Amino acid sequence: MLNTTLSPLIPLYHTLSSLPIAPKRARDKLVLFSSSSSLPSFSVSAVSTKEDTAHVITQDTFDFKAYMLHKANTVNQALDAAIALRDPEKIHQAMRYSLLAGGKRVRPLLCIAACELVGGAEETAIPAACAVEMIHTMSLIHDDLPCMDNDDLRRGKPTNHKVFGEDVAVLAGDALLAFAFEHVAVATKGVAAARVVRAVGELAKSIGGEGLVAGQVVDIDSEGVSNVGLERLEFIHLHKTAALLEAAVVLGAIMGGGTEEEVEKLRKFARSIGLLFQVVDDILDVTKSSEELGKTAGKDLVADKVTYPKLLGIHESKEFADKLIEDAKEQLAGFDPLKAAPLFALTNYIAYRQN
Repeated sequence: MLNTTLSPLIPLYHTLSSLPIAPKRARDKLVLFSSSSSLPSFSVSAVSTKEDTAHVITQDTFDFKAYMLHKANTVNQALDAAIALRDPEKIHQAMRYSLLAGGKRVRPLLCIAACELVGGAEETAIPAACAVEMIHTMSLIHDDLPCMDNDDLRRGKPTNHKVFGEDVAVLAGDALLAFAFEHVAVATKGVAAARVVRAVGELAKSIGGEGLVAGQVVDIDSEGVSNVGLERLEFIHLHKTAALLEAAVVLGAIMGGGTEEEVEKLRKFARSIGLLFQVVDDILDVTKSSEELGKTAGKDLVADKVTYPKLLGIHESKEFADKLIEDAKEQLAGFDPLKAAPLFALTNYIAYRQN
């Protein structure tokens, strides 16, 4: 393991993500990976200072579990309705198999919460939220293929290619990718055409040669390489994982009619939680079982992939996660604290998740 400290990592992360370094706030400190499996409830109160408005989360009135279940159910119904069984039936079965297999629906929830934060309505964000989840599902189907991560388990079920074959799995991913853009363009209602076009452009950029694909390629090229450093690891995950999470939040803000300032603050928020998601994922991969994760545990170690625990160790990786939490919350300062409650809670959920 590389013997390094957190101090050189923080400036590197901020250089790559263009985020300001947030001041240390002890009250925002989280204990990661609580043994409790229940989802917490939160309330939000605002404390005004001369410099800014600081948001404090306490466990009281905001029922995050109810919020998450309601939004996830709404998204699941919309996904089910969006991709119905039709001819050719096999490809639609394969698409639905992975798309409706469950999952936390974090990306769609982020999209809806961002839309509502800037004054938009849930129904306005639903097509974009579904599109992001379709693309995320495509990436999982393709990730699991033998030519990629070669995985047999996803969300506690056999992976798509194990059920439908590699050829159909590839095509199912392709079909989900194409339909995602069609769905945003056709199903979005009550949003100015210019905003829809901008959202489509943001989504495309997040998954192409400047986004998810770029991160995937560098990740593949880094397997088995002994001298992969933090800068390259940051590049991989800011593109492979954070880019689509960023797109989810930004699409929600655009569809909701957010100002340029609001969109950019939420973009920076999303980069922090996107990287946080991957840091947590890396830690869970080496601390949880396959049964707990619903997917193959320890596969990064087997594939000799570079991860945050491999480069920094578990303790320093958790410290970096704490820093990302602070940065994410800092970007929410200035928004209505009640409307921002879901994004605060989703940040905590990403940090606390057990799979």
